[in-house]
Amino acid sequence: MYYDRTGPRLPQARGPLSAAVGACLRGTAPPPRPEEASDADPFGDDLQLALYLCYELHYRGFAGVSPALEWDPDLLRARAALEQRYLSALRADTPVHDSVEEAVEDLLVEPADAAGVSHFLCERGELWQLREYAAQRSLYHLKEADPHAWVLPRLTGRAKSAMAAVEFDEYGGGRPERLHAQLFADLMTDLDLDTTYGRYLDAACAPALATVNLMSLFGLHRALRGALVGHFAAVEITSSPGSRRLAEAMRRTGAGPAAEFFYDEHVEADAVHEQVVRQDVIGGLLEDEPALAPDVVFGIDATGHVEDRLAAHLLNAWQAGASSLREPLDREPRDDAPREGEPRDGEQGDREPLGEEISHIS
Repeated sequence: MYYDRTGPRLPQARGPLSAAVGACLRGTAPPPRPEEASDADPFGDDLQLALYLCYELHYRGFAGVSPALEWDPDLLRARAALEQRYLSALRADTPVHDSVEEAVEDLLVEPADAAGVSHFLCERGELWQLREYAAQRSLYHLKEADPHAWVLPRLTGRAKSAMAAVEFDEYGGGRPERLHAQLFADLMTDLDLDTTYGRYLDAACAPALATVNLMSLFGLHRALRGALVGHFAAVEITSSPGSRRLAEAMRRTGAGPAAEFFYDEHVEADAVHEQVVRQDVIGGLLEDEPALAPDVVFGIDATGHVEDRLAAHLLNAWQAGASSLREPLDREPRDDAPREGEPRDGEQGDREPLGEEISHIS
């Protein structure tokens, strides 16, 4: 029997759905029944954490969790119900543009009275707020570009080539020390944060989880490849001006050279990427598959919707002088993963692989 030993620890549950998924991953109970997701808050802590746990099996997994659970049929059925609840809410709540051209044009123009998170941090953010921001964003940035890589096998021709070129830059252009995930880890070191992958999952708010889950939702479904391209476009097109403000925030607060460099790098790189994404990734995709235009629009606008929800959460907390986190950054993480050679809860020595065991529990 084999368990992952190097992944992050499983987090604390935030409700019945995430508790049931966590118990399933520990091997102590079946996953939640699909119908249990029907009344859950689609943007709430419980559903978003449960969905995040399911998705993370497709990335690095969790310490003490069997890799076989990645394709466990019962867990996949539960995940599908969680996804449908989230996706239905996104489609119902997201105002969408009439065309790709209009959606992209709005991304290119910042309102004169814009007052988002990067504006706040640039103008008056304090170091503790930058640390909170980095900790929550680490759930994505320590695997930066990975969710978007799922779309590569689903593209062809010009779109595929252009997407691969941008991803190559995100992965450091062949230099491991220039991986954007590594550059973010360096930023975290400057901010005196723990760079362990997944370390701040317990601290992260539901809106932060929702932004990461959106990428995984789009990336893991071939039917949503157009939405993933739209998400990618929204990120790349809006990144450069926001990164410029965040770099200035890092300089103003004395965060450190690596903290400044991460955002300075994105100012330059994403200014180039924006042109490639607009002309070749979106242009190439719609040249090959024009019917995907509404999905590209939805991907752009859903990205804006979840980012706006996160911004509202952060700014409401910070403007009130409160923390945006669920727990302090310096709280020691729990260690619920079984140690090497120790049986899991309820385990009696040698048994069949965990994925096979759970798949037939009803």
